[in-house]
Amino acid sequence: MLIDFHFHAFTDKIAVRAMEKLTATCGVPAFTDGRLSSALQCFDRWGVDRGVLLPIATKPSQQRIINDWAAENDGGRVISFGTVHPDSEDLFEEMHRVKEMGLHGFKLHPEYQGFFINEPRLDPMFSELECIGLPVTVHAGLDPISPEVTYCMPEPASEMIKRHPKLRIILAHMGGNEYWQESLDHICGLDGEVYIDTAYSLYVPDELMLKMIRKHGADRVLFASDCPWQSAELMFRKIDALPLTDDEKEKIFFRNALALLGESKSTTV
Repeated sequence: MLIDFHFHAFTDKIAVRAMEKLTATCGVPAFTDGRLSSALQCFDRWGVDRGVLLPIATKPSQQRIINDWAAENDGGRVISFGTVHPDSEDLFEEMHRVKEMGLHGFKLHPEYQGFFINEPRLDPMFSELECIGLPVTVHAGLDPISPEVTYCMPEPASEMIKRHPKLRIILAHMGGNEYWQESLDHICGLDGEVYIDTAYSLYVPDELMLKMIRKHGADRVLFASDCPWQSAELMFRKIDALPLTDDEKEKIFFRNALALLGESKSTTV
């Protein structure tokens, strides 16, 4: 089994427009046209069984409509997370609605949502997320939309996590895109339910990736591609080629995901 814990898609209505804008900003060719059906076609080619859909509310007004869409598409091969915007007036109400709708977690993106990861004003939000108990995926490290300023660096992220030790958090992109050494120093080995995913990490040197996995523990690393921006097939090959045990690879490829989603006891592999 292979579970991609980090992929993106949009409603059919805005997919083409959104992908044109994002492709121009990122300067990276996309593997899909932005629609969910296109992502699932890629999964078929890449051998991905299931994927975690990570929508992002870039404005407070988008929360409800995006979460409704995510809930409508949850099930089968798609494991939908919800999203909240820290500046929303109904932030806490929407966080609880996400859980009530049966969505499986939250996605936050500091660059697109305009916050630094360790801002004290966010402590009430993270405290409430601790209580809700669902996993929270946060974009970490560099993003092309903000080349001058990185909003979630590994060391500040570690400071926030230490203030919220019960937070079930996934720091995407091996804990910090392009800041992998800093992630090794400040994120890998942190106590608690602190996970890193492999989204958009084809460029991490193999030796460094192995060090990060060994220090953090294979039981807290999640396989991910960041589709439509990178290929799950190539990411699978990269991890499969590392000198890890079969048990460690199984944890990364699907067992950690099932455990984090609460499916490990009920799912037969």
